[in-house]
Amino acid sequence: MTALLGGEIDSFLTMTLVLFGGAAFLTGQALAQSWRPAWQIPPAAALLAAGDRFLLHALFGAELAALGGFSIAVGILAAIAAVAYYLTRARKMVRQYPWLYERRGPFGWREK
Repeated sequence: MTALLGGEIDSFLTMTLVLFGGAAFLTGQALAQSWRPAWQIPPAAALLAAGDRFLLHALFGAELAALGGFSIAVGILAAIAAVAYYLTRARKMVRQYPWLYERRGPFGWREK
C-alpha cells in the first residue's frame, strides 16, 4: 500500500481526509452557493489533491509524483466535495424557493 500511495498510509489519510477533506467540503459548499455547475468539482478536487501531494512530500517525505496516491486523493476529495455540493444545493433550493419546493432526502427536493 505504501508503494501505491507514495508514502505512509497514516500520513496520507490524515492529510487527505482531515486537512484537505475539510477544504474539499468547503469547496463543494462554495460551488453550490455560487450556483456553479457540478462539472467544476473534479478540477477543483485535482487542484486540492496537488496541494495534498505537495504537503505530503514537503512534510513527510512522500513521493511527489506518485500517480496512484494522486488519483486516490482526487477520488476521495471529489467525493467529499460532491456530497457537500449536493447537500448545499438541495438546502439552498428549498430555502430560496419555499413556495415551489420541499425537501426530499438529504440531496434532493420535489415540487409542492
